[in-house]
Amino acid sequence: MKLIYTGKTKDVFALDNGNYLLKFKDDCTGKDGVFDPGENSVGLTIEGVGDVNLRMSIYFFEKINAAGIPTHYISANLADTTMEVKPAKAFGKGLEVICRERAVGSFIRRYGALIESGAKLPSYVETTLKDDAKGDPLITKDALVAIGVMTDEQYESLKAQTQAITKIVADDLAAKGMELYDIKFEFGYDADGKVMLIDEVASGNMRVYKNGEYVDPMTLNKLFFA
Repeated sequence: MKLIYTGKTKDVFALDNGNYLLKFKDDCTGKDGVFDPGENSVGLTIEGVGDVNLRMSIYFFEKINAAGIPTHYISANLADTTMEVKPAKAFGKGLEVICRERAVGSFIRRYGALIESGAKLPSYVETTLKDDAKGDPLITKDALVAIGVMTDEQYESLKAQTQAITKIVADDLAAKGMELYDIKFEFGYDADGKVMLIDEVASGNMRVYKNGEYVDPMTLNKLFFA
C-alpha cells in the first residue's frame, strides 16, 4: 500500500489490486474554527468525525449504487476508517460540485445583495475548481467545455447525477425531520469517460438544519442513525 495523496479530510493510498484506499481523518473544512463545507481549507479538527463521515458515506454510497447511479465505492472498513474505491480520473486538476437547496454560505456571500439569506433554490448546481491558492474559483459549464476539462455530455451527466443524489440525501434527512441546505460532491470519470461520484457523501460535506437551527456534523450523525 503506497501513499499517493494527502488531502484535507482524507489520505489516498494505492492498493496492489489496482484499486485505491481512502483513509478518513478527523479534520473538517472551515474558517476560524467554524465548520463550513464550502471552505477550501481545514478549519478545525473534530474527534471522531472521520468515523462519522465514513459511516454516512457507506450508507449513501450503497443507496446511490442501488439507484443505478455510478460511484467509485466498493467496500469499507470501519475498524480502520478506510474505504476501498475504484480508480477514477479527476476532471482537470480536480473539480467540486455543490448542489444548493437554500441560499446560504458562500452563495449568499456572493449574491446576498440580490437574494435573501435562506431563500429556497431549485437544486442549483455550481462547479468550482479545486485550487486553494485561488480560493476554489467558480467555473461555468461553457468554460469547462471550452478548456477541455470535460465534454458537454459529461457536464450534463454530472449535473443530473448531482441533483438525483441530492434528492436521495435530502429525502432521507427530511424523513428524520431535518432539511438539507446544501451539499458538496466530487466527481471523476472511468477509462471510458463515464462520470461517477467519488470522494464521500458525509455529514462533513453538507449543511443541514433542524427546526431552523444548524446541525453540526457529529450531531447530524447521531440524529441520522438514531
